[in-house]
Amino acid sequence: MDDRCTERETFLHGTAPRVCLPPRAPRAATVHCPSVSRMAQSHSCKLDAMPTVLAAADIGSNTAHLLISAVSQRGIQRVDNESEWLSLGEIVSHDGQIPDELIGRLVQTLNAFKQRCIETGAEFIYVFATEAMRKATNHRQVIRFVRQKTGLDVDLISPRREAELGLKGALLDSPVSGRFVFAESGGGSVQVAVCEGPEILTETSVPIGTGVLIDQAGVSQPATPNQVKAVQKAIDKGLAKVRDDADARQIVACGGVARGLWRALHPDGNQLIQAEELRYLSWATQRLNILTISQRYSVKAKRAATLLPGSLVYLALMEKFGATEMTVSQFGVREGAILEMSQGKIGTCAL
Repeated sequence: MDDRCTERETFLHGTAPRVCLPPRAPRAATVHCPSVSRMAQSHSCKLDAMPTVLAAADIGSNTAHLLISAVSQRGIQRVDNESEWLSLGEIVSHDGQIPDELIGRLVQTLNAFKQRCIETGAEFIYVFATEAMRKATNHRQVIRFVRQKTGLDVDLISPRREAELGLKGALLDSPVSGRFVFAESGGGSVQVAVCEGPEILTETSVPIGTGVLIDQAGVSQPATPNQVKAVQKAIDKGLAKVRDDADARQIVACGGVARGLWRALHPDGNQLIQAEELRYLSWATQRLNILTISQRYSVKAKRAATLLPGSLVYLALMEKFGATEMTVSQFGVREGAILEMSQGKIGTCAL
């Protein structure tokens, strides 16, 4: 399904460039100054009055994703937001490494991201990789090859670091009082953290990302009852490693899988998803082929394949923590990275 485009103003130019957005999903282009100012003050950070254009590229387990933002005292303004589906999580789960063809696609994607950064006036870029790259047996060779062919350094971040960046981004539009559960599901793993405000109290990385579940359970669409049972068994086994917390009954979710569920269920943009909605979505999608899921829920085919395992993952998380609903943030690791770049906390590549 084609992306739709919408007009967005930007701090950079007097005209409004066209920025492609996923179908039907209303997204705020700007995070205004109160959140950014509080974040900056808490880290003794000074933001210039004139915007600085920064870019963060995330080599995730489903997609490689680029975020370009203008950061100033007024807040964070999205300039561009692009992604390329690579399915690293599913492939690494099956093969144990990243094959040459996919390395070539990754290099091509990052060079395109770099060119886009130059075109939009970005001054610095931070490139990081998560679970699929962590698990790939050839990740050192891949990172070295990427540096040779693109001139970009790739930071292979830990699960804890991934959770920290995701939480910073998510809290921009999903403030929570008291103790809560932060969850980010990707193609390779799910980061689950019990938090108090911006502080992570406990964190667990569980290898039950949608790509891994699809590969290990051999999920097809429509899915067989045995395939669904295999997915549920893998999820239950993974979440058994996560400690319950009687005081954490609110869930804040971010990442591509959660946002895919949000777009499928809530084209009106309501961030609150009920457990019953996920239960229905898992029931419906296991009975449909990919094309029908894509058309019915207005998501791309690749994202359509994640709705069944993704809904089962988040439904299981709700049941584990006794929650009946979860809040889905529009933001996540890339916005968290942009914030830390603006605070001088992350080493970057000049463009």
